[in-house]
Amino acid sequence: MGSRWKEKAAEATALVDPMSKIVSRLQSSLIKSDSHGILSGYSVLLAAHLEQTETLNQACFGRPIITSEKDKQWFQLSLEEAFYLCYVMKCIKIVGGNNCPISDTELLQYMAPKKDRFPVLLKAYTHLRIKNWVVRPGSQYGADFVAYRHHPALVHSEYAVLVISEEDGDENGRLRVWSDFHCTLRLCGSVAKTLLVLFISKNGDHGDVCSSCMDNYNVEERIITRWIPEHSRENQRTEPKKSFKSQA
Repeated sequence: MGSRWKEKAAEATALVDPMSKIVSRLQSSLIKSDSHGILSGYSVLLAAHLEQTETLNQACFGRPIITSEKDKQWFQLSLEEAFYLCYVMKCIKIVGGNNCPISDTELLQYMAPKKDRFPVLLKAYTHLRIKNWVVRPGSQYGADFVAYRHHPALVHSEYAVLVISEEDGDENGRLRVWSDFHCTLRLCGSVAKTLLVLFISKNGDHGDVCSSCMDNYNVEERIITRWIPEHSRENQRTEPKKSFKSQA
């Protein structure tokens, strides 16, 4: 379906400052300031100074929280965002109630029970973020995520992402029957998005959850679109128009 930029200059703006550069700046800034996130239930809180606030917004990590503090801005990170910044980018440390850093495995074991299918969704989020897609929740479109080519202020989301795993089973599995495909594709078409299905499979042991286990997941991408017969016909001939002469 292609990118749908929100204004004429948006694509040029994105080319000048691609998401890969923005995320790299954020990574350097967070490492330099030795940033720490704080576990808070189903999210992680991260304090940022003025420069980091702008970069976090540009990179689309977390959402700002309004507080009375003037010298810093707090951001609420989703579990996927926090683990990605901590484990993949290695630019923040996450601390618990005793203010001591938590290991990657302890962090994953804390997060996994907080959200259904979390390891699988985390792998899908990481897979897309590494490719410099901006990833946002997609529940309003009946999907797990939506993926943007750049900042949502510049471009509409391009993909509605469904994450399917061999661990889902028949009860919670999606796209098992034709009606599932039909409804999902209809919905994606109505909101001008392409359906991207990520099939997640795991090699080796399926036992305890640990950070190193995330590297054992494989991701297979499939783009699914509706087949429209009228667009696929070889002989699309237009009937010649008949001309009529008026008789005096």
